[in-house]
Amino acid sequence: MDTATIVQLFVSGFWGTVKLASWTFVFSMLLGTLLGIMRISPIPVLRGAAGAYVTVMRNTPSTLVLFFCAFGLPYLDVKFGDDTATRSFIYAVIGLSCYTAAFISEAIRSGFATIPVGQAEAARSIGLTFSQSVTLVILPQAIRAVVPPIANHVIAMVKNTSIASAFNNKELISAMRNAVEIRGDLVLTLLVATAAAYLILTLSLGWLSSVLERRMAVQR
Repeated sequence: MDTATIVQLFVSGFWGTVKLASWTFVFSMLLGTLLGIMRISPIPVLRGAAGAYVTVMRNTPSTLVLFFCAFGLPYLDVKFGDDTATRSFIYAVIGLSCYTAAFISEAIRSGFATIPVGQAEAARSIGLTFSQSVTLVILPQAIRAVVPPIANHVIAMVKNTSIASAFNNKELISAMRNAVEIRGDLVLTLLVATAAAYLILTLSLGWLSSVLERRMAVQR
Protein backbone atom coordinates (compact mmCIF):
# COMPACT_ATOMS: atom_id res chain seq x y z
CA MET A 1 0.00 0.00 0.00
CA ASP A 2 2.87 2.38 0.87
CA THR A 3 4.56 1.69 -2.47
CA ALA A 4 1.38 2.37 -4.44
CA THR A 5 0.82 5.61 -2.50
CA ILE A 6 4.39 6.77 -3.13
CA VAL A 7 4.14 6.01 -6.85
CA GLN A 8 0.86 7.91 -7.01
CA LEU A 9 2.46 10.85 -5.23
CA PHE A 10 5.36 10.95 -7.70
CA VAL A 11 3.10 10.68 -10.74
CA SER A 12 0.98 13.53 -9.40
CA GLY A 13 4.09 15.55 -8.56
CA PHE A 14 5.66 14.93 -11.98
CA TRP A 15 2.47 16.08 -13.70
CA GLY A 16 2.30 19.11 -11.39
CA THR A 17 5.83 20.11 -12.39
CA VAL A 18 5.06 19.64 -16.10
CA LYS A 19 1.86 21.70 -15.80
CA LEU A 20 3.57 24.49 -13.87
CA ALA A 21 6.51 24.59 -16.27
CA SER A 22 4.27 24.55 -19.35
CA TRP A 23 2.16 27.51 -18.26
CA THR A 24 5.26 29.38 -17.15
CA PHE A 25 6.92 28.75 -20.52
CA VAL A 26 3.95 30.20 -22.41
CA PHE A 27 3.67 33.37 -20.34
CA SER A 28 7.41 33.94 -19.95
CA MET A 29 7.88 33.66 -23.73
CA LEU A 30 5.10 36.16 -24.37
CA LEU A 31 6.35 38.63 -21.76
CA GLY A 32 10.00 38.04 -22.64
CA THR A 33 9.34 38.69 -26.33
CA LEU A 34 7.44 41.87 -25.53
CA LEU A 35 10.27 43.07 -23.28
CA GLY A 36 12.84 42.22 -25.95
CA ILE A 37 10.94 44.30 -28.50
CA MET A 38 10.64 47.16 -26.02
CA ARG A 39 14.42 47.08 -25.52
CA ILE A 40 14.93 48.02 -29.18
CA SER A 41 11.94 50.35 -29.41
CA PRO A 42 12.53 53.86 -30.81
CA ILE A 43 10.52 55.20 -27.84
CA PRO A 44 12.91 56.02 -24.94
CA VAL A 45 10.27 55.45 -22.24
CA LEU A 46 9.63 51.89 -23.42
CA ARG A 47 13.35 51.15 -23.62
CA GLY A 48 13.89 52.53 -20.15
CA ALA A 49 10.96 50.67 -18.60
CA ALA A 50 12.01 47.35 -20.12
CA GLY A 51 15.63 47.90 -19.14
CA ALA A 52 14.67 48.69 -15.55
CA TYR A 53 12.42 45.63 -15.33
CA VAL A 54 15.12 43.30 -16.68
CA THR A 55 17.78 44.77 -14.38
CA VAL A 56 15.61 44.38 -11.27
CA MET A 57 14.46 40.85 -12.08
CA ARG A 58 17.88 39.52 -13.10
CA ASN A 59 19.38 40.77 -9.84
CA THR A 60 16.59 39.53 -7.56
CA PRO A 61 16.55 35.94 -6.26
CA SER A 62 13.76 33.86 -7.79
CA THR A 63 12.74 32.79 -4.28
CA LEU A 64 12.07 36.41 -3.33
CA VAL A 65 9.96 36.93 -6.47
CA LEU A 66 7.85 33.90 -5.60
CA PHE A 67 7.54 35.04 -1.99
CA PHE A 68 6.23 38.40 -3.20
CA CYS A 69 3.66 36.71 -5.44
CA ALA A 70 2.57 34.23 -2.76
CA PHE A 71 2.33 36.72 0.11
CA GLY A 72 2.59 40.22 -1.35
CA LEU A 73 -0.18 39.90 -3.93
CA PRO A 74 -2.76 38.59 -1.40
CA TYR A 75 -1.73 41.44 0.93
CA LEU A 76 -2.49 43.84 -1.92
CA ASP A 77 -5.84 42.07 -2.32
CA VAL A 78 -4.85 40.61 -5.70
CA LYS A 79 -6.49 37.19 -5.58
CA PHE A 80 -7.20 34.50 -8.17
CA GLY A 81 -9.35 31.38 -8.00
CA ASP A 82 -11.76 30.13 -5.39
CA ASP A 83 -9.52 27.71 -3.51
CA THR A 84 -6.06 27.75 -1.99
CA ALA A 85 -4.55 25.24 -4.43
CA THR A 86 -5.66 27.23 -7.49
CA ARG A 87 -4.41 30.51 -6.05
CA SER A 88 -1.05 28.97 -5.11
CA PHE A 89 -0.63 27.60 -8.62
CA ILE A 90 -1.49 30.93 -10.28
CA TYR A 91 0.84 32.87 -7.97
CA ALA A 92 3.63 30.41 -8.79
CA VAL A 93 3.04 30.80 -12.54
CA ILE A 94 3.06 34.60 -12.22
CA GLY A 95 6.26 34.63 -10.18
CA LEU A 96 8.16 32.17 -12.37
CA SER A 97 6.93 33.83 -15.57
CA CYS A 98 7.94 37.32 -14.47
CA TYR A 99 11.36 36.08 -13.37
CA THR A 100 12.10 33.90 -16.42
CA ALA A 101 10.85 36.53 -18.87
CA ALA A 102 13.71 38.86 -17.92
CA PHE A 103 16.28 36.28 -19.06
CA ILE A 104 14.36 35.33 -22.19
CA SER A 105 14.08 38.98 -23.19
CA GLU A 106 17.86 39.32 -23.05
CA ALA A 107 18.25 36.23 -25.21
CA ILE A 108 15.81 37.64 -27.75
CA ARG A 109 17.55 41.02 -27.69
CA SER A 110 20.83 39.28 -28.45
CA GLY A 111 19.06 37.61 -31.36
CA PHE A 112 18.01 41.02 -32.67
CA ALA A 113 21.66 42.03 -32.65
CA THR A 114 22.50 39.20 -35.08
CA ILE A 115 20.14 40.57 -37.76
CA PRO A 116 21.90 42.81 -40.31
CA VAL A 117 20.88 46.47 -40.13
CA GLY A 118 19.98 46.30 -43.81
CA GLN A 119 17.02 44.06 -42.98
CA ALA A 120 15.35 46.78 -40.92
CA GLU A 121 16.24 49.45 -43.44
CA ALA A 122 14.76 47.38 -46.26
CA ALA A 123 11.57 46.88 -44.24
CA ARG A 124 11.25 50.62 -43.66
CA SER A 125 11.94 51.35 -47.33
CA ILE A 126 8.85 49.37 -48.37
CA GLY A 127 6.67 51.24 -45.90
CA LEU A 128 6.53 48.83 -42.95
CA THR A 129 6.07 50.36 -39.50
CA PHE A 130 8.35 49.49 -36.59
CA SER A 131 5.91 46.89 -35.22
CA GLN A 132 5.45 45.35 -38.67
CA SER A 133 9.21 45.25 -39.28
CA VAL A 134 9.78 43.50 -35.96
CA THR A 135 6.97 40.95 -36.18
CA LEU A 136 7.27 40.14 -39.89
CA VAL A 137 11.00 40.50 -40.61
CA ILE A 138 13.27 40.74 -37.57
CA LEU A 139 11.63 38.61 -34.85
CA PRO A 140 11.26 35.37 -36.91
CA GLN A 141 14.96 35.47 -37.79
CA ALA A 142 16.02 36.41 -34.25
CA ILE A 143 14.09 33.50 -32.71
CA ARG A 144 15.94 31.02 -34.93
CA ALA A 145 19.25 32.41 -33.72
CA VAL A 146 18.49 32.13 -30.00
CA VAL A 147 16.95 28.68 -29.62
CA PRO A 148 19.90 27.33 -27.53
CA PRO A 149 20.00 30.19 -24.97
CA ILE A 150 16.22 30.21 -24.63
CA ALA A 151 16.31 26.44 -24.09
CA ASN A 152 18.89 26.93 -21.33
CA HIS A 153 16.65 29.45 -19.59
CA VAL A 154 13.65 27.13 -19.92
CA ILE A 155 15.64 24.27 -18.38
CA ALA A 156 16.63 26.56 -15.50
CA MET A 157 12.98 27.53 -15.13
CA VAL A 158 11.95 23.86 -14.85
CA LYS A 159 14.40 23.44 -11.99
CA ASN A 160 13.15 26.65 -10.38
CA THR A 161 9.66 25.15 -10.17
CA SER A 162 10.98 23.25 -7.15
CA ILE A 163 10.77 26.50 -5.17
CA ALA A 164 6.99 26.45 -5.64
CA SER A 165 6.77 23.49 -3.26
CA ALA A 166 7.21 25.97 -0.41
CA PHE A 167 3.93 27.64 -1.39
CA ASN A 168 1.55 24.67 -1.25
CA ASN A 169 2.04 23.60 -4.87
CA LYS A 170 1.91 19.96 -5.88
CA GLU A 171 5.10 19.18 -7.78
CA LEU A 172 8.09 16.85 -7.52
CA ILE A 173 9.68 18.29 -4.38
CA SER A 174 6.41 18.34 -2.46
CA ALA A 175 5.76 14.77 -3.64
CA MET A 176 9.18 13.71 -2.38
CA ARG A 177 8.61 15.41 0.97
CA ASN A 178 5.24 13.66 1.41
CA ALA A 179 6.76 10.34 0.39
CA VAL A 180 9.54 10.72 2.97
CA GLU A 181 6.89 11.21 5.65
CA ILE A 182 5.37 7.87 4.63
CA ARG A 183 8.63 5.91 4.26
CA GLY A 184 11.44 7.75 6.01
CA ASP A 185 13.67 4.69 5.64
CA LEU A 186 13.69 5.18 1.85
CA VAL A 187 14.87 8.77 1.93
CA LEU A 188 17.95 8.12 -0.24
CA THR A 189 15.93 6.20 -2.82
CA LEU A 190 13.32 8.95 -2.93
CA LEU A 191 16.01 11.61 -3.41
CA VAL A 192 17.48 9.66 -6.32
CA ALA A 193 14.03 9.14 -7.84
CA THR A 194 13.31 12.87 -7.64
CA ALA A 195 16.64 13.72 -9.25
CA ALA A 196 15.92 11.18 -12.00
CA ALA A 197 12.53 12.78 -12.68
CA TYR A 198 14.12 16.20 -13.11
CA LEU A 199 16.80 14.63 -15.30
CA ILE A 200 14.13 13.17 -17.57
CA LEU A 201 12.50 16.58 -17.95
CA THR A 202 15.71 18.53 -18.58
CA LEU A 203 17.24 15.99 -20.96
CA SER A 204 13.99 15.88 -22.93
CA LEU A 205 14.06 19.66 -23.24
CA GLY A 206 17.70 19.56 -24.29
CA TRP A 207 16.91 17.00 -27.00
CA LEU A 208 13.94 19.03 -28.23
CA SER A 209 16.11 22.14 -28.34
CA SER A 210 18.69 20.33 -30.49
CA VAL A 211 15.98 19.18 -32.91
CA LEU A 212 14.53 22.68 -33.23
CA GLU A 213 17.96 24.21 -33.69
CA ARG A 214 18.81 21.83 -36.53
CA ARG A 215 15.49 22.33 -38.30
CA MET A 216 15.60 26.10 -38.01
CA ALA A 217 19.20 26.23 -39.17
CA VAL A 218 18.14 24.51 -42.42
CA GLN A 219 15.47 27.16 -42.98
CA ARG A 220 17.92 30.06 -42.84
